[in-house]
Amino acid sequence: QVQLVESGGGLVQAGGSLRLSCAASGSIFSINVWSWYRQAPGKQRELVAVITRAENTNYADSVKGRFTISRDNAKNTVYLQMNSLKPEDTAVYYCNALTVRGGYWGQGTQVTVSS
Repeated sequence: QVQLVESGGGLVQAGGSLRLSCAASGSIFSINVWSWYRQAPGKQRELVAVITRAENTNYADSVKGRFTISRDNAKNTVYLQMNSLKPEDTAVYYCNALTVRGGYWGQGTQVTVSS
């Protein structure tokens, strides 16, 4: 079992920055891939960024060059640094940890970008 707790969301003006955190506990050694997803009202949940155990990263086209995913193994925490935020980035952001036994989700954190 893996437990995930996100934090760092909030209200920010367009052009601003936020850093989301996802702290993991439990069977952390079993996590192969960490991801951030987001879900805007009335839309499907979409993949935002991925970081693998080997620290390979990948991003949705809509956030490339603006968002950075990183990992602190000592703190069992994954981050999503979000710069140059746009109103269309407004969503609930979810952390996901993928293990051989399946995926685990956090409770989500709201990000609201005002124009």
